[in-house]
Amino acid sequence: MAERIGLIGVGIMGKPMARNLLKAGYELVVHNRSRGAVDELAAESSAVTVANSPREVGEQVKTIITMLPDSPDVQAVVFGENGLLDTMNEGSLLIDMSTIAPATAIEVSEALTARGASALDAPVSGGDKGAIAGTLSIMVGGSEADFQRALPIFQAVGKTIVHIGEAGAGQIVKACNQVVVALNFAAVSEALVLGAKAGVDPNKIIEVLNGGLAASRVLEMRGPTMIQHQFTPGFRVNLHRKDLGIALATGHDNAVPLPVTALVSQFFDTLAATGRGDLDHSSLISLFEDFANFKIETPA
Repeated sequence: MAERIGLIGVGIMGKPMARNLLKAGYELVVHNRSRGAVDELAAESSAVTVANSPREVGEQVKTIITMLPDSPDVQAVVFGENGLLDTMNEGSLLIDMSTIAPATAIEVSEALTARGASALDAPVSGGDKGAIAGTLSIMVGGSEADFQRALPIFQAVGKTIVHIGEAGAGQIVKACNQVVVALNFAAVSEALVLGAKAGVDPNKIIEVLNGGLAASRVLEMRGPTMIQHQFTPGFRVNLHRKDLGIALATGHDNAVPLPVTALVSQFFDTLAATGRGDLDHSSLISLFEDFANFKIETPA
């Protein structure tokens, strides 16, 4: 018999993850704040059961995945009215794959442990493309036993799966990841605008840089769409702003200055302030185009 697990949050990341879990043979009890995505999954598969609240999910399964936008969303799902907490007891496992503050991950873990349940913080990297392909990088905080229990689930949605350490450790590494991604977007944006305004075909810039030390996943996966101004969100500017806030707070808590992160965070704040917060984070290049008073045009 297929294992039945819960999934709360079926947005840009959660929906393709749900499809990969179904493909791997899991049955899903699914809840989402807006109903459309849930109904879509239910129409696609008889292995999907729709729940009207987080509590309804927790009443039907012992293992639950959450994929939510921010710390307050996770707190509401766990601790709020019709939340998960009262349904979780001995043998229950919450796998939170959201990107949230490490302190929130620890708070959730401690609350569940007090009830005899357990939690993993397991944020992901790889964006919507990785979620669709089932190749996400997953960084996991929590006990080794819980990690081993959840490993088949992780293998259904990810490729690089690493147990980092105790509760909160996964979120710390995700903060590190978001720093590198944000700074990489800034570097790629600066380079492409510089080269293009100086008269070089930006496609050639991408081709050459990807063959040397400047190569990166950001340049490889997003470079072509950046110069074509294709900013349909795979990961929104506003979500990356939130993640950089978590990184800066983590730096403050650990007495680690993050001066470059602070600067790039201001760039993302500027995108949001100028109405671009719901675009893909690769739209950072448009801000550098503003700085240069120049818009990249790709050859026909």
